[in-house]
Amino acid sequence: MSMSIGELIARARRLAAHERRWMASLGLWATRRVHGVADGDVAVGYARAQAPTSYGLVFVFAIETVGVSFMLADQPVAHLVMLVLDLYTVFLVLGLHAAAVTRPHVVRPDGLRIRCGARLDLRIPLDRIGSARHDLRFPDANKPEDGVLDVAVASQTSITVALTEPVTAVTLWGRRREVRTVRFHADDPRTAVAAIKELLLAGR
Repeated sequence: MSMSIGELIARARRLAAHERRWMASLGLWATRRVHGVADGDVAVGYARAQAPTSYGLVFVFAIETVGVSFMLADQPVAHLVMLVLDLYTVFLVLGLHAAAVTRPHVVRPDGLRIRCGARLDLRIPLDRIGSARHDLRFPDANKPEDGVLDVAVASQTSITVALTEPVTAVTLWGRRREVRTVRFHADDPRTAVAAIKELLLAGR
């Protein structure tokens, strides 16, 4: 089914906002800062598992950029076009990884903030968190479970949070779905689960 002009414009705006976020993340990464973590919050990193893949892709694309530049050295217009595209691709991969590094999950006094780089930002109020446990899974992205949000990194999740009431998750393209279980990955899942349980105890 074709989309309306309004839907196309809305998607274009969301994509542009995503571009701005990952570009800003490069600056945060370069200055060793993180986004959305206040004093007293617990930052939960998740980018370690994807780092080898990200750096490997950057290396491959960098080699490709050099190779294509030699191949098109006598065709200045094509050389310039391909150079811009190749450099954009390198910065895109770096930016997406930088977004994952600088936008961690956050355990905060009012609840949880679950993120996936620059494309997902889900806030779960404290009173909707029922339980949290270390739970290593390898979800099938092609078979999503009803009412379950899998925020996988390197095809794995390591923490499962059960909710007392559903929350609304919004995808990069604006699609909304109600979820009662959130599974996400953390570099140190046991420490993250301990922080969530401590938060739950403090809130009761």
